[in-house]
Amino acid sequence: MNPGIQTAHSEGSFSQLSVLDRLKVHGELLAAAVSGLLIVIAWLLDKNGAETTSIMVYISAYMIGGFAKAKEGIQDTIHQKEFNVELLMILAAIGSAIIGYWAEGAILIFIFALSGALETYTMNKSQKEISSLMKLQPEEAWLIKEGDVKRVHVSELDVGDLVLIKPGERVPSDGKIVNGITTVDEAAITGESLPVTKGLDEEVYAGTLNMNGSITMEVTKPNHATLFQKIIELVQSAQSEKSPSQLFIERFEGRYVKVVLLAVFIMMFLPHYVLGWTWNETFYRAMILLVVASPCALVASIMPATLSAVSNGARKGILFKGGNHLEQLAHVKAIAFDKTGTLTKGQPEVTDVIVRNGMDESEVLQAAGSIEWHSNHPLAKAIVAYTQSKGAEEFQQVHQLKDIPGKGIQATINQVVWKMGNVEFMDRTALDANALLQAETLQAEGKTIVYIQKGEHWAGMIALTDVIRRETIRTIRLLKKQGVYSIMLTGDNKTTAQAIAAESKIDDYIAGCLPENKVKHISTLQSTYDSVAMVGDGINDAPALVTANVGIAIGNGTDVALETADVVLMKNDLSRIPEAIQLSKRMNRIIKQNIYFSIGVIFLLIMSNFFQFIDLPLGVIGHEGSTILVILNGLRLLKS
Repeated sequence: MNPGIQTAHSEGSFSQLSVLDRLKVHGELLAAAVSGLLIVIAWLLDKNGAETTSIMVYISAYMIGGFAKAKEGIQDTIHQKEFNVELLMILAAIGSAIIGYWAEGAILIFIFALSGALETYTMNKSQKEISSLMKLQPEEAWLIKEGDVKRVHVSELDVGDLVLIKPGERVPSDGKIVNGITTVDEAAITGESLPVTKGLDEEVYAGTLNMNGSITMEVTKPNHATLFQKIIELVQSAQSEKSPSQLFIERFEGRYVKVVLLAVFIMMFLPHYVLGWTWNETFYRAMILLVVASPCALVASIMPATLSAVSNGARKGILFKGGNHLEQLAHVKAIAFDKTGTLTKGQPEVTDVIVRNGMDESEVLQAAGSIEWHSNHPLAKAIVAYTQSKGAEEFQQVHQLKDIPGKGIQATINQVVWKMGNVEFMDRTALDANALLQAETLQAEGKTIVYIQKGEHWAGMIALTDVIRRETIRTIRLLKKQGVYSIMLTGDNKTTAQAIAAESKIDDYIAGCLPENKVKHISTLQSTYDSVAMVGDGINDAPALVTANVGIAIGNGTDVALETADVVLMKNDLSRIPEAIQLSKRMNRIIKQNIYFSIGVIFLLIMSNFFQFIDLPLGVIGHEGSTILVILNGLRLLKS
């Protein structure tokens, strides 16, 4: 019943696919509607004595409503060399007609066609996120070549080409800005609602919107290898990859159909000889068995629900590489988090500024910003950003600047020597006991201290730390409510790790953990908790992401994250992890509901048929009605 899922490499392929799928859904619905109308006409003709004409109309209803499913069933049987539910429905409809139950057979075809159209609709609905993304892919770009600017198709762009992007246009390919500054809306890629300012040498991604500035971009990736295309392929892969439950059901289907056919064959003879039924009654009950024992509802229990859940996640920026990973996520009992860039922002920020009594804080910050402006060290950049936020618009001129790696930086401002760095870089006599005590308190909180010395005396100190993400504490709290154990893996020392763990409320931590040791720790967790997830940035955490039962990447949708992890958080939002687990649990719960319900209905209908409690019309309605119900139940996962 699945419509084909193509890749989006070739130009326009997806738009054609969407049109074909829409036509297929409308065609199946139209065929079912016409079939239903013909059934009503045939029934009225039969009631008015036009029996022969009514049979001809019933045959038309059979052909129009059942052609697509008959063709699909026969082709699948030949191709896969396995019986399927479509074949059972064809045989049941033909058998009903043979014994004169034309209306019942036609109703069976009608409802079966309707449920098939509904399942196709589910498939297409699950591709909504891809189609909406594809609309963001520009088809043409302004290529700059030999001083001329000309409009070309994006497929003609090569790595190294220069492309002009005007305000209001979408970026045609991944690249870096070589001229200009602008604001870019990256919601299509990262899901972030706020536009981002982009300047020289900064990366821009295909499908994002250039909002206000005219820029020139150098193409860094071919069209088929852009991050945009990788996202599309990821969602397509998730839709086509089947979960373990779905694979089991498909293997089970072929064997089950054989059992049903054997049971129907026995039913056609045994009751006549053992229970004294008439041949007509025996054959009639065999046809009912053929209808009610068909596993249509069971087969439809999983795939629509899985596709709906994958679609729901994609809409929220949670990309699953396959239904198996989505299914597995519900069983995760422990999650290991990388610290830097995952639990924390990955960028140091100033948290405390302490100045010596008698010193002017603005003077100290002005000097600190003036000196650190000449350094590219991450701590220096954080200090400069902080001093600018405090009003230091213009820095002072510095002289005799000396940068001593691993210790600090020294410079002269207004003929006064200033030093900034670690405690070893300061003069021993410059720091008093009070300064050392304050520094010790800050270090106990996991903060890095930059000491400041003016002349021969200490002037102050700046404390910095890699601050945790604003959603980290909420995420850990939600995971605890879900019964998931959390642990932080970090290469930092024990003091820093302890401070971050206490602030984030995480259950446990492992300090001094090198990337190569993370795999060992994941394996240890698996021996204790069975199913473990790993959350990292997808680069140095790649081995651990692969080792974990479910690898979750966070990191602005980087290439490595997309290629390594099983789940990608495109919105860089840790709170999506509890949402993903909840979605997985909800999907598994709905799948179980569908399976139990479909098996229960099949068993009830089989027993009712054996004890002659139901006729063929009720059997048809019960069987096909249950199929439609499980599909509709799966569609609930499209909603948040």
